[in-house]
Amino acid sequence: MTENGSAPRKVCIIGAGSSGIAAAQVLNARRIPFDCFEKGSQVGGNWRYRNDNGMSAAYESLFINTSRRQMEYRSFPMPDTYPDYPHHSQIAAYFDDFVDEFGLRELIRFNTEVTKVEPAPGGGWDVTIDGGEPVRYRALLVANGHHWDARWPEPPFPGDFDGREMHSHEYETPEGMEGKNVLVLGFGNSATDIAVETSRVSKMTYLALRRGAHVVPKYLNGRPTDELGTRLTTRLPLAVQRRAYARLLKAAQGEMESYGLPRPDHKLLEAHPTVSSDILPRIGHGRIKPKANIERLEGDRVRFGDGSTEEIDVIVYCTGYKITFPFFDPELLDVPDNQVPLYRRVVHPDLDGLYFLGLVQPLGAIMPLAELQAEWVADLLEGSAGLPPSAEMWAVIRREDERMASRYVRSKRHTIQVDFYPYMRTLERERQRRSGEGLSSRMASSSHELRIDHPVG
Repeated sequence: MTENGSAPRKVCIIGAGSSGIAAAQVLNARRIPFDCFEKGSQVGGNWRYRNDNGMSAAYESLFINTSRRQMEYRSFPMPDTYPDYPHHSQIAAYFDDFVDEFGLRELIRFNTEVTKVEPAPGGGWDVTIDGGEPVRYRALLVANGHHWDARWPEPPFPGDFDGREMHSHEYETPEGMEGKNVLVLGFGNSATDIAVETSRVSKMTYLALRRGAHVVPKYLNGRPTDELGTRLTTRLPLAVQRRAYARLLKAAQGEMESYGLPRPDHKLLEAHPTVSSDILPRIGHGRIKPKANIERLEGDRVRFGDGSTEEIDVIVYCTGYKITFPFFDPELLDVPDNQVPLYRRVVHPDLDGLYFLGLVQPLGAIMPLAELQAEWVADLLEGSAGLPPSAEMWAVIRREDERMASRYVRSKRHTIQVDFYPYMRTLERERQRRSGEGLSSRMASSSHELRIDHPVG
């Protein structure tokens, strides 16, 4: 507890990944005292390959799929010597340089796990570290990431499989898959990366798709694709943006059906895009064979939805992640089907002093969004910005959820979806709000907050 029963002054940050260190930098610059707890021994979270906190999903060959100019913190640009799409080791080095530049490393408590968090009587939050005695904080910033608790197929496929089954979270290299038949389930970014990489050593790599999707290359017209969208162009109607991107994609690579892939069951930009410049050529080379979804496991074979069967040695399930907060009592905060009710994806309307950073799935990069979220939270902590009443926050949450549900394919992947530039504009408007200010005067300007920015993620 706090000394002498005084009101807590410090803020607690859970996690020193890309969002946690952004929060630490902002709070430190504002002279807001905090403790930052990191389960592992280094910063970087998901981008630290083989992170000893056990939560990294990075594989050895991973490169970012948003360009560095879109991914970098606004307070600390990436080096000009970096390529457009850096390797994960370069991103981890960038995070090391970030914390050292701002003197944050000594402010982070490494090898320290938050095991329990609960609201404190009279306000604030009681935080238990490594099962010890709770310490009281004025506010809690949760930045524990959302790509670490693997989601397996739900329900499991019927039957039994004799070979090796693994989730993409476990995948590091294609070692051990040489000369074998590999089946990758999924068509997101990890699935296409793993399919491409295994196809270079496997006897054959099969790619089972639950639905069709649009593939977006990393470059269009000689530029990183995500740099085609700007603050100005993202104010155009969604239909206009969609037509422009569709024309570019068709000219660059044609229709998905030309590669033996199913026709997408949704329009461009209605689902998180698959970013890959390699998957279509590998299919064209005959090293990856698209298949329908898995129907049944049959020992050393897999039966697919089209009735065909293939002999398979290894299955890699690229089926996403569950949003999980192991330190919260589920009765306080539960996350069924990845549904997290947060105002502007940051503030819980009914739990004072509780904020979430980086809990978004953007069409763009998380890092600059988490940085701006942290600036807004710092405004709230200092009292220079305020929140509307709880009932109005709930109304906004319901309205945004309805808009996203009508905009995107319904799946657990899209429950925290945001559009990069429109979301930044929304946060910038929130930073101008005064305490208790209503929302009615802001409805017109908020009506554009969910428009698309650029088709990458």
